[in-house]
Amino acid sequence: MMLSPDQAADSDHPSSAHSDPESLGGADAKVLGSVSDLEPVEEAEGDGKGGGRAALYPHPQQLSREEKRRRRRATAKYRSAHATRERIRVEAFNLAFAELRKLLPTLPPDKKLSKIEILRLAICYISYLNHVLDV
Repeated sequence: MMLSPDQAADSDHPSSAHSDPESLGGADAKVLGSVSDLEPVEEAEGDGKGGGRAALYPHPQQLSREEKRRRRRATAKYRSAHATRERIRVEAFNLAFAELRKLLPTLPPDKKLSKIEILRLAICYISYLNHVLDV
């Protein structure tokens, strides 16, 4: 495609009239909006590890509840707090299994049992105790 001298001069300048919304088609330009309506999220928040996928998003007021939640969960502060909560939960879970393990009779007494073995042994031991009480 050949360009006229006027078009060639316009293409040399990146800030030409072709980049503003009005030059895109009159009434359609109002519907489409402009790139200036969007703000880069990577610069405003986050640590720059978005891979460019989230480079342009609508203003925070225009985000859906799900998108706001996803962005909040992507912050380093949230991930750190979540990891701490999960660590505390797992420690409490393991402590409960250790306490249950102390109550169950096994041979040898110091035998290491898996969690599923502890649960199955607890079920059997409770059944045995119920049987002893019924007799």
